[in-house]
Amino acid sequence: MEEPLDLIRLSIDERVYVKCRGDRELRGVLHAYDQHLNMILGQVEETVTSTEIDEETDEQITKKATRKIGMLFVRGDIIVLVSPPLRTG
Repeated sequence: MEEPLDLIRLSIDERVYVKCRGDRELRGVLHAYDQHLNMILGQVEETVTSTEIDEETDEQITKKATRKIGMLFVRGDIIVLVSPPLRTG
């Protein structure tokens, strides 16, 4: 491995974790990517986390919404972190 994108290249056709801006998390199979880190993910599970303040109790309420998406194009400029699958050995 010589360059950072080599790690992404080795994760093609593997399940990856992608953290995005706006409290979005994606888990899916990496099908393709480019030098801008635009990605095509398949079998995606998207989780969006939001927080609200209860006006009556002033408590912070955290909500998570999850949905499944068959195929998704992710624009590289919203990606904060990409975690490849755990490799043992």
